[in-house]
Amino acid sequence: MMIARPQPNEYPVFAGTYVNMVPDGADVMQLLTDSLTDTYELFTNLPEEKALYAYAEGKWTIKEVLGHIIDTERVFAFRAFCISREPAVLPGFDQDTYVNGTDYNSRSLKDLADEFKITRLSNLYVFRNLTEAQINNWGTSNDNPITVRALVYMAAGHELHHLRILKERYL
Repeated sequence: MMIARPQPNEYPVFAGTYVNMVPDGADVMQLLTDSLTDTYELFTNLPEEKALYAYAEGKWTIKEVLGHIIDTERVFAFRAFCISREPAVLPGFDQDTYVNGTDYNSRSLKDLADEFKITRLSNLYVFRNLTEAQINNWGTSNDNPITVRALVYMAAGHELHHLRILKERYL
């Protein structure tokens, strides 16, 4: 099923950055499927010695960026899952607290890439099995109204956003 692009009123203003990363007319589900392989290969082909690189003081390392992508993918999918079932009210999360709350730098890139792959595969199952009615469900996340459709687009766009930053500033 093709998931229609969400309207700007379906997500918070900050999320427009992610939604707009998905090309107009793109099949977001195909994009999520295709980017799984691309992202996995990008990280598994990076030399481990580059994985602790951060482009500036106070910025995340490559491993932390991947960990953040995984964290956020999980959060967006959980929100979509919950809201698809009922008009839930869900809390926000602080990305820096989440990244600082674990030690991604002690893990191998392969291990993190494997976790990304497993997380994405699981989320694809959730997204693929949503009904049209569920995709259109509204809920509240971080005090903002949001639709399930918007969360699917945000998941795809968030990954693309960070891959662009990686290519521009890290690689």
